[in-house]
Amino acid sequence: MTKLSVNINKIATLRNARGGNNPDVVKVALDCERFGAEGITVHPRPDERHIRRSDVYALRPVLTTEFNIEGYPSPEFIDLVLKVKPHQVTLVPDAPDQITSNAGWDTKTHLSFLTELMDTFGGAGIRTSIFVGTDIELIEYAAKAGADRVELYTEPYATLYPKNPEAAIAPFVEAAKAVRNMGMGLNAGHDLSLVNLKYMHDNIPWLDEVSIGHALISDALYLGLEKTIEEYKNCLR
Repeated sequence: MTKLSVNINKIATLRNARGGNNPDVVKVALDCERFGAEGITVHPRPDERHIRRSDVYALRPVLTTEFNIEGYPSPEFIDLVLKVKPHQVTLVPDAPDQITSNAGWDTKTHLSFLTELMDTFGGAGIRTSIFVGTDIELIEYAAKAGADRVELYTEPYATLYPKNPEAAIAPFVEAAKAVRNMGMGLNAGHDLSLVNLKYMHDNIPWLDEVSIGHALISDALYLGLEKTIEEYKNCLR
């Protein structure tokens, strides 16, 4: 069964807007687990505009599901991940000032850099995942770098889905088949929602994990967190 990992960055954004500790990031993460999420994702950025390094340290000892830390592998990020030792690290090619991820890695150009990182994190017992698009050659280079998994960047799918679901999913199915044939695990994330998640899962049922934050937290404003997680998990059954 595909696991649901809840990205709690937006909870931290709300907390930071007012100061103090409301909402409590750690409590929300534990509630997500209690309501059925199989993982928690955080994306600490250099300016700490949402998740802070202190949040990452606070979460690690209390979480009972998979902990996924994603981000650009700056020296500070690498140091944080090696100290915290999450179950999984997901590398994204974000610039420090990006609002959100908007592309996968050019794994061919950055092969030596990524290979070194796979060795570093793998040697620490941390599962590695590289954020990629649907270009088969770049997926091949992720495999050459030694990644355990790739995470497909799904914004193009989400954008096209309302107009043409078949065309939207087609390149992702081909990419997912290539990932499977190369022996890597498969994650997906970015702009997945209650509108488009079930269709993706129906067409790519061998997804290991989806990481969802913005849409899920937005839905929770109307449905409540427990009901929202239940609805997302229903899409993955």
